[in-house]
Amino acid sequence: MPTDRLYYNDPYLRDFTAHVLSCDPIPPDVAAGRTQQAWAVILDRTAHYPTSGGQPHDRGKLNAANILDVRDDEQSNEILHIVDRKLPCGEVTGCVDWPRRFDHMQQHTGQHLLSAMFQERFGLATVSFHLGETFCTIDLQGPEPTDGMLEGIERITNQIIFEDRPILIRYATPEQLASMGVRKQVSRQGMLRVIEIPGADLQPCGGTHVASTGQIGIVLLRRKTKIRQDWRIEFLCGARAASAARNDYRHLRDAAHTLNCSPEELESAAQRIQAERDAHYAAARTLAEQLAKSNAQLTLEQFPETTDKFRVIDQLLDSPTPDYLTHYAAALTQTEKVVALLANPKTGDLLFAQHPNSAADMSALLRQIFTELPGKGGGTKNHARGKLTDPDQATAARALERAKTLL
Repeated sequence: MPTDRLYYNDPYLRDFTAHVLSCDPIPPDVAAGRTQQAWAVILDRTAHYPTSGGQPHDRGKLNAANILDVRDDEQSNEILHIVDRKLPCGEVTGCVDWPRRFDHMQQHTGQHLLSAMFQERFGLATVSFHLGETFCTIDLQGPEPTDGMLEGIERITNQIIFEDRPILIRYATPEQLASMGVRKQVSRQGMLRVIEIPGADLQPCGGTHVASTGQIGIVLLRRKTKIRQDWRIEFLCGARAASAARNDYRHLRDAAHTLNCSPEELESAAQRIQAERDAHYAAARTLAEQLAKSNAQLTLEQFPETTDKFRVIDQLLDSPTPDYLTHYAAALTQTEKVVALLANPKTGDLLFAQHPNSAADMSALLRQIFTELPGKGGGTKNHARGKLTDPDQATAARALERAKTLL
């Protein structure tokens, strides 16, 4: 028996009565985040919206039972209410989680208006819509929308919102809709529910919407991302937009305070700091190379030459910069016969290097170490680098001692 969908004609209905037609136990669904026993309830009518068309399901109650999920069974045209306790057959009182519902109404109606404006102004069709917990997205088909286009769409959309145009619910056949100028053709037949924003949009939709554009509040466009062949636009409406704008300003204010400038000067201050950072990094890199060369010379003096096949230099070092071990090993291995076995006990970095004329294989040596101690890495015959999974002084020392023994 099809469920009478009360939200179709009255999305503002918060409380209702209905009859429980069935209540069957269902197993836990870990994928859906539900680990406890639940029950699937079918009512003769409901004000609870099921997940559909990019809009998430409503929450609320049926008597004392909490609604965990609402699903649309398209084959039977019945709506399943997943609840946390068993309900007897008979009359039941339902209520809708109104703050969640109204938020979804704001976002969904805002999406209709945005999609209509992208289509009308730039011929960019919406191919998908997602209403998430914190933000919403539409995927647009066509060329990349520029920043100027996004700003223009946001401006015209908010202008229509401020005009407080009525949102109308109509019913029509596909043939009637085609003559009325529907935004997107649908394949479904029969009588269709249609949402109309006069002078802006006409689109079949089974979702819940606000009564007028003014109740959307405001639309705020944010991130733009390339998704395969489409462009994903992130947006927020109503209370979400106000909250995001407030948080954005707080972040700007705090960042400006940290940089000792005004929010308006933040971009130039960040560019200045980035330039200074790059200059300091280049200078530190040069100094690290010079330090590595000087320390390598001192080290070579401490490790006397030998008639052995290898002149092994094994050391535990705290690197002053991330690249220091590389520069230090390069300076050491400019001398023939030298094999450098280096480790940073704090980070777990291992670096094995040798003079090009040496006969050992640093990559094979590192792989052998990682068969005995957990870690990973790789490299070439003359230079290999890796990282111990659980670094400490003893493990790093053990790795070098074992590498020296294998040589």
